[in-house]
Amino acid sequence: MNPQKTLLKVEDLRLYYPVPGKKIGQLEYIKAVDDVSFEVKEGEVFGIVGESGCGKSTLGRAICKLNPPTSGKIVLDGEDISDYGSRQMRAVRKKVQMVFQDPYASLNPRMSVFEIIAEPLKIHHLTTSKEQMKEKVLDLLRKVGLDDYHANRYPHEFSGGQRQRIGIARALAVQPKLIIADEPVSALDVSIQAQVLNLLNKLKRELNLTYIFIAHDLSVVEHISDRIGVMYLGNFVEVGSKEELYQNPLHPYTQALLSAVPVPDPTAKKERIILEGNIPSALNPPTGCRFHTRCPKCMPCCKTEAPACHHVDGTHAVYCHLYDEKNKA
Repeated sequence: MNPQKTLLKVEDLRLYYPVPGKKIGQLEYIKAVDDVSFEVKEGEVFGIVGESGCGKSTLGRAICKLNPPTSGKIVLDGEDISDYGSRQMRAVRKKVQMVFQDPYASLNPRMSVFEIIAEPLKIHHLTTSKEQMKEKVLDLLRKVGLDDYHANRYPHEFSGGQRQRIGIARALAVQPKLIIADEPVSALDVSIQAQVLNLLNKLKRELNLTYIFIAHDLSVVEHISDRIGVMYLGNFVEVGSKEELYQNPLHPYTQALLSAVPVPDPTAKKERIILEGNIPSALNPPTGCRFHTRCPKCMPCCKTEAPACHHVDGTHAVYCHLYDEKNKA
């Protein structure tokens, strides 16, 4: 494994959903993901964080083309998959897999755990005999902390944490290089969240995996991620290592999110930044900087000009006119 190798490169990715317009026959577009670019190195965990509705999950599904992007470029392990159809994507599925937010809805209730995990093995012809398939399925169950006898049970017989382990085992079946984890612990109790996060970390080390970890909980993202991208209304507003992002947040939105993270010491005083208003509609996003309608540091240029990407150093980047003004000063 080469930690400097770029496993995934995304350029100018857009995903628009058509919806009926105000006039008959007219279409308008929800700009769920709008002009997103980033890279993920082999062996790292890239966290994506933001409020509900900002486009995190849509971005994850667009990368593995469960929802085909409207435009943009996706290069996975040196292969440009931007224009691949469903037939071409079948081979690519062995390189990228998803772990979904709801561990019950993503598992077929009519299939046993054995059948669920064996299905990708059958589709991609990864075993040559029933004995080999059984051995592979049981090995995957053990890897995620389940026992052999669980193979004959059905999803409704398991707890939420166990179901998520089954989903992880299914994703691992094809030996992917990249796993996109879409809020994999948000539906679980806090104690179970820690167990699943520790499992993901353990599997990453043992199997040399690369993760895109999507979540709205900043504490969870900090625990597992190497680098983090903060999303707002379909765009990244700041990208950096977790140390840079948590110790020196530059964008006003990142600062507001971090101010809301609870601290262990109840006597510690922490200034809370309260954002006014709600997230604007992705159907008609604001002009200029999309955050300007809620930004406490909004300047006139923020309302008309989209901010450029400012690189603080090699890994820390921010999309904000405020930083531009500081540079001019």
